[in-house]
Formats: sequence, structure tokens, C-alpha cells
Amino acid sequence: MTTTAARMTGWLFLLLGFCAATSHGHYLDQFYCGQDNCYELLGVTRESTKQEIAKSYRQLARKYHPDLHHGAEQKQAAEESFKQIATAYEVLKDEESRTDYNYMLDNPQAYYAHFYRYYRRKAKIDVRLVIVVTISIISAIQYVTRWQRYDTAIKYFMSLPKYRNKALEMINQSGSGAGGGGGVGGKRDARTKLSKAEQRREHDEQIRKVIENNMDIQGAYAKPEIRDILWVQLFLLPYTLGRYVCWTARWFWKFTLLKQPYGREEQLYLIRRYMRLTAVQFDAIESDTVEQFLRQQLWIRANFDHWKVEQENEKKKQMADNPRYKAYRRYMKNHGPGRLTFEE
Repeated sequence: MTTTAARMTGWLFLLLGFCAATSHGHYLDQFYCGQDNCYELLGVTRESTKQEIAKSYRQLARKYHPDLHHGAEQKQAAEESFKQIATAYEVLKDEESRTDYNYMLDNPQAYYAHFYRYYRRKAKIDVRLVIVVTISIISAIQYVTRWQRYDTAIKYFMSLPKYRNKALEMINQSGSGAGGGGGVGGKRDARTKLSKAEQRREHDEQIRKVIENNMDIQGAYAKPEIRDILWVQLFLLPYTLGRYVCWTARWFWKFTLLKQPYGREEQLYLIRRYMRLTAVQFDAIESDTVEQFLRQQLWIRANFDHWKVEQENEKKKQMADNPRYKAYRRYMKNHGPGRLTFEE
């Protein structure tokens, strides 16, 4: 929970920081008339009527039309002026666009409001609707993907003889204790009427149901829950942030100021943080391994550092004993990296 809240908070501040940096980078130069004033380009004022703006535009358009100028430089300069005049007229001829432009002139510091107003009008669709649809699509994909992962995990356990045989044993036990011989015989008679393919499918469904009810799958392949969906996470974001703040304050008060001993939950949290694992990754570790971590007191930083060095040395030793790694080291010693040879 705390890791999720911290991650969401970090992304939120990062997004706001990026937007602020973009805003102060004068991204509004790309909107309307850029650094120029649309009214000044047309030679009118904010009090001018639509007729006066249109009349001034027609006069300037005739003056700066590229076809009325000769010479490459004059023609290019006239074309640039003509484009600026046309852009200014597009902004001021429409009442809604002109209102948004006047709002920008009066409130130059309202970067996000200008951004929203400009693209809402350009796209002819409310930006809020786009955000809602986008979040909904992401949530749907997220939910379907999680179910696919869970289904993959169940099918994998169904294919393993260890779990399949255990499920068959539980099915037989429940069937034998469900009723008398007449009930079992009735089931057998009903099953004989099914084809082999249907019997096999029914058999697999029973095994799958037993595995789903008794298998506790953790990590990325765990059974999806509605609270993991993006929409629900955004809805619960204030609550999640509040819990994170309370959790941080409680940690600081109990373990930093009062120096109280860590409980099991805090010990596991410190171990996971030292290992730099997410909650999902840490939950995927076998329970026996986690208990071993606790027995070794890896929540103490010195113990964890010592354990990490031992693990790295053990890994190096295993690689050194690996025949493939030995052959690779001999090759690197004889030929070196990046050298192309034609030796057999």
C-alpha cells in the first residue's frame, strides 16, 4: 500500500513539474498568433466589431497577397505577412475563439487554462471526455490483461502432475462422501451419455475449479481484483494518500522518535525495500524463503549487506563451476571482446 501511494504521488508531482516547465518554456507561442498580437497584426483594437475586423483583413490581404509581388525575396516576405494576417483573422472572426484569446491576454499566467481552452475548441470535443475515455480504455485493458495472466497461471498448474493429482484426489474424496451409491451411480450413468470430449472437458473444469478454490497465487499472476483497476485507484487516491501520510507519520513517531522494535510487517517492509522489490515481486517469493529472511534478521542493514555479499559470492562460485561460463572465460581470455575469428 505504501509503495503504491508513494509511486502515485511521485508520478503526480513529476507530471505537474513537467507541465510547469513546459509552461514557463512559452508553449503558448505555438497558439493563436504566437508572440505577435492578433489585433495589432490586423490594425484593429479589442473594441472593434466583426465588420471592422473583416474590412481590415480584406484590405491587408489584398496588400500582402503573394501574387501581387515580384521578386523572390519580396514574394516570400509578402507570403509570411499574408499567413500571419490570415491566422489573426481566423482567431478574431470567431466569437468563441476571440473570447479565449482575450482571456489569454488578460490572464497570461493561467497556462493550463489556455491549453485546455485552445485544444477543446480545436478538437471540437471536451478534453475531459477524452481523459475519461482514455482512463476507461486503460482500465479495461488492465482488467482483461490481469485475467489473462491469471488464466495462464491456472492452466499452468493444471498441467503439472503434482497439482493435477492432488485435485483429482480432492474430487474423489468429495464425490465418495457426497452421498450413497445411488447418487454416484446416477452420476456415472449421466456421464456415460456424454462423449469422450465432453467428459474430458467436464473433468478439466472440475480440476480447474478445485485449483482455483485452493491455490493461493501471488504476484503478477494473482487473481485480479476490482480495486487494482486504474479508475478505482484514481477514485481512492485521496484515501490512499491519506493512509500513506498517516503511515509515514506513525513510522517516524514509533521507530524514529520512540525507538520501538519493529513488528513483523515493518521487518518485511524493510527487507523488501533493501532488496528494491515491489510488493508484487516480494509477495511472489516462497513463504519458506521469507521466513528464512526473518530468521537471518535481514531488516537490519548490516545483516542485509553481509547477506547480499554472500549471495553475490555464491552466484560467482556457481558461474565459475558452470562449464559454459568456463568456456566463455577461456574464449574472452584468448580472443578478447569484439574480435572476429574463423577458428574451428
